[in-house]
Amino acid sequence: MNEIDNLPAQDGRLFIVTGANTGLGYENSLTLAKKGAKVIMACRSLKKANAAKDSIKEEVPKADVEVMEIDLSSLDSVRNFAKAYQSKYDRLDVLINNAGVMMPPYTKTEDGLELQFEANFLGHFLLTGLLLDVLLKTPDSRVVSLSSIAHKNGKINFDDLQSEKKYSASEAYGQSKLACLMFAYELQRRLEKAGHKQTISTAAHPGIATTELARHMPKLVYSILKYTVAPFLTHAPKEGAKPTLLAAIGDAEGGDYFGPTGFNQFKGKPGKVSSNALSKDEDIAKRLWEKSEELVGLNYL
Repeated sequence: MNEIDNLPAQDGRLFIVTGANTGLGYENSLTLAKKGAKVIMACRSLKKANAAKDSIKEEVPKADVEVMEIDLSSLDSVRNFAKAYQSKYDRLDVLINNAGVMMPPYTKTEDGLELQFEANFLGHFLLTGLLLDVLLKTPDSRVVSLSSIAHKNGKINFDDLQSEKKYSASEAYGQSKLACLMFAYELQRRLEKAGHKQTISTAAHPGIATTELARHMPKLVYSILKYTVAPFLTHAPKEGAKPTLLAAIGDAEGGDYFGPTGFNQFKGKPGKVSSNALSKDEDIAKRLWEKSEELVGLNYL
């Protein structure tokens, strides 16, 4: 029996998983469905999401899964999702901010923001704020933010947050994932300061998982890595999803960060892991929070 089998049943609990149609999000949704949870699969493509839902139902016939549309790279789409969700539900046990994109060509969203910064971080920042009321009135609720070992190479470039002066796909990705982790820590600090003890913020990263996130990597580079070092440094999405599940339903305290515990956190048994000093810088986190509120037009906590 592995560490996920030992996690408690989730009957009667309600989850949102963004980016649930593939990779880590799919594996999270499948496991939660097996444990009896109701899972809202929040996805950009309804076609792909419904196919993923059907796949889960084939494996878990009694699965309680529902597809809802959201595009994390559109602030209007995030607002529409939150409004639609709150028109149907008045509780939320766990919000898993999982959806993301990795190292695409430079792209500006409809909001005029760099794609990775908005899809990975800012869209989830807004989503969390819009759903905070239902989270706060649900006992023992959690917000789980997905980071990456790439956060260690990231910095928050306040002079060029949207990479308009210079774009490096890897640097923008590192910034977005550092922002996700700083958000998780800052959210916990603000929840504590406001006296909200029933809701906690945790974070997780998958190590190096073989997911569709790598689709923007040059094909030759991807092929070389896949057949040389990848088997020694990577693991399957099912393994990469385990830290998120621990952060969502495992034994956790606010501010805990989960990931693989093997060499350099690349792969291995899931557990609590460390992050770099920059991710814990409270001054930068406060500034990032305030700038994010300005960008999404929502102040909370």
